[in-house]
Amino acid sequence: MKIGIIGGSGLDDPHILTNTNERTVNTRFGSPHLKIVSGNIGNNTVYIVARHGKDHSVPPSNVNYRAHIWALRELGCTAIFATTAVGSLRESIKPGDVVFPDNFLDFTRFRKNTFHDDSVVHTPMHSPFDLNLRTLLTKEAKKLSIPFHEQGTVVTIEGPRFSSSAESHMFRAMHADIINMSTCPEVILANEAGIPYQAIAMSTDYDSWKQDEEPVTWELVQKRMSQNAETVTKLLVNTIHSFS
Repeated sequence: MKIGIIGGSGLDDPHILTNTNERTVNTRFGSPHLKIVSGNIGNNTVYIVARHGKDHSVPPSNVNYRAHIWALRELGCTAIFATTAVGSLRESIKPGDVVFPDNFLDFTRFRKNTFHDDSVVHTPMHSPFDLNLRTLLTKEAKKLSIPFHEQGTVVTIEGPRFSSSAESHMFRAMHADIINMSTCPEVILANEAGIPYQAIAMSTDYDSWKQDEEPVTWELVQKRMSQNAETVTKLLVNTIHSFS
């Protein structure tokens, strides 16, 4: 089976693969130097795209979501896992928890992002996403004793990594659970391409937008990402092994 991984927040380490090979892919959507690392996990061929490049060399505003999905489709991937770190708006989602989102709201237009023309794009995880990817993830998470949540609504924003307190109240009114910067456009494009897509959201902070509370710093988020990445990577590897 061919499986794609779109990695973010350091969860795109090619060391999880055996027989690795790096290639440069030219896509019809630009990004002529899109690099993909291929290799094996069990009997599966796995392709890893680093969303922000190595060492976060690509800023969020320059990420080419079209190129990522197009490249994995052209490589024949029949499923995509996407990893990312998020900030949580739901009290039950604690730092270190993992969320398998099933609902996405795109809020990028209000951040002057030109990807969408509409105000808010509501993208529920309908077919072809109602397959067994989440079931496999939850099964492995239980085995590893990882705190996880099978559902969550993601709000995708563009701009500063952390939102303002005012925006936080707005997102809560939209019944959002977690704040993210990347997955919604990929979900829309994967849906159009007919590729099952499952996000794995790693919580790095909870409710950092409370009034009178100090904002979570990027240094703290990096520390939490480093602490959580090993566990989430193991979850991903074990899940892909289950396809063998």
